[in-house]
Amino acid sequence: MILLDKLTKGYSPKDEVLAGLTTALALVPEVVAFALLAHVSPLVGIGSAFIICLITSILGGRPGMISGAAGSVAVVIVSLVQQHGVEYLFAAVALMGLIQIGVGLLRLGKFIRLVPQSVVFGFVNGLAIIIFMAQLEQFKTEDASGATHWLTGASLWLMLGLVLLTMAIVYFLPKLTKAVPSSLVAILVVSSLVIFGNLPTKSVGDIASISGGLPLPHWPSIPLTWDTLMLVFPYAVIMALVGLTESLLTLTVVDELTDTRGRGNKDCVAQGLANVASGLTGGMGGCAMIGQTMVNIESRGRHRLSGIVAAVALALFVLVGSSLIERLPLAALVGVMFMVVIGTFEWASLRIIGRMPITDVIVMALVTLVTAVSQNLALAVLIGVVISALAFAWENALRIRARKHLDEQGRKHYEIFGPLFFGSVVAFNEKFDPAGDPQEVIIDFQESRVTDLSAIEALNKLTERYAKLGKTLHLRHLSPDCQRLLTNAEALIDVNYWEDPTYKVVADGAE
Repeated sequence: MILLDKLTKGYSPKDEVLAGLTTALALVPEVVAFALLAHVSPLVGIGSAFIICLITSILGGRPGMISGAAGSVAVVIVSLVQQHGVEYLFAAVALMGLIQIGVGLLRLGKFIRLVPQSVVFGFVNGLAIIIFMAQLEQFKTEDASGATHWLTGASLWLMLGLVLLTMAIVYFLPKLTKAVPSSLVAILVVSSLVIFGNLPTKSVGDIASISGGLPLPHWPSIPLTWDTLMLVFPYAVIMALVGLTESLLTLTVVDELTDTRGRGNKDCVAQGLANVASGLTGGMGGCAMIGQTMVNIESRGRHRLSGIVAAVALALFVLVGSSLIERLPLAALVGVMFMVVIGTFEWASLRIIGRMPITDVIVMALVTLVTAVSQNLALAVLIGVVISALAFAWENALRIRARKHLDEQGRKHYEIFGPLFFGSVVAFNEKFDPAGDPQEVIIDFQESRVTDLSAIEALNKLTERYAKLGKTLHLRHLSPDCQRLLTNAEALIDVNYWEDPTYKVVADGAE
């Protein structure tokens, strides 16, 4: 990923305002496209983006992160809107927000720390591909019959030329000056060229009209029954998980870029409050938007003001500036988003493939593929975490070993190294020779841990094997947590008596 300047302690209102304006311009086509994808009015998408961006910018746990009506959530709600209508969507969005508030209050946001770096790499790479593919839709046009086809001839070359000009300005202007965001300058220059040169290219108004008013309180017009709750609840849960996954991983990415630390649980609550407000004002659900967040960060938007300005600018676009915003060429916005794609993709992940464990490479590639193809971010991350966890378990299962020796009293000692858990019990059992061992056997866990029910059951069966031969088995140097685990499982394992905390007898065949 292109390295960004680290977060500075200085606070520049000018930079924040300009970054917010740039981000708002980049938000418009994305939000309109996501609204159309969800089969709702573009104004619903823009109104939702205004509400969500404003609330999360004020209350969120990651200053500089931009939230709005996101495509990952829009994908989930398509079937709900098509089958039951938008009123059920509004209820599902409000319930989604309540679930997210609960996650934040229960401080479950910390579990994002369990996501391995390979999954994060795959996540951002997949999102970069999604953002890139979304921009390709702007290279299509609709004919008189309503059929969609790719641009050709002069229209295509004009579009490509304007996109390349935008990208060139975004790339080269910071080398000359950083007084203003290069993305904003690029949008203004290309827009002026198109508007005053009367160039025939696609504009924001070709997607949909954005003229209208601000969102107003709206209670969903649905029956308040148990059946209604059962209908919207599954959608609400999926939207909540998808939204939090994308938001918390975006937060993690911004933390790395800016060398600062966001507050995940606080952001969960803020995202929840924003979605409740969106649902109760007739809006669609949303979460953090990594593309617009990158635009904001690259434009030096580092604090809450940039997000607030972006939200207010969206409102002004709808209220008083729609005629001007609708004339903006899509080529300028596409060029900015292409630069975001270049900045978002984790290019370093390609350079270190030869130096990464093969499991991490597979996980990274799989998460990237699932994210890009299904656009189900929660599923992609879940698959990556599960595979990483299984690989970790397998690797640790192979590490268990035993060092054996006889003491002066003729007792055999097994010094265990490595954790005893479900994955290592088979290898653990193979270390012992009940028939050939002396009358007393000591298993020393000073360098090991008993971690789960499978480990307890393995000890139970090993105890039975020695007891049937009339031999005594001792466990030594169990940590306090292991002792508590065995005490709680006393119904499963035959514990005859206890000795001191560092020497415990599991079974005594002499009894």
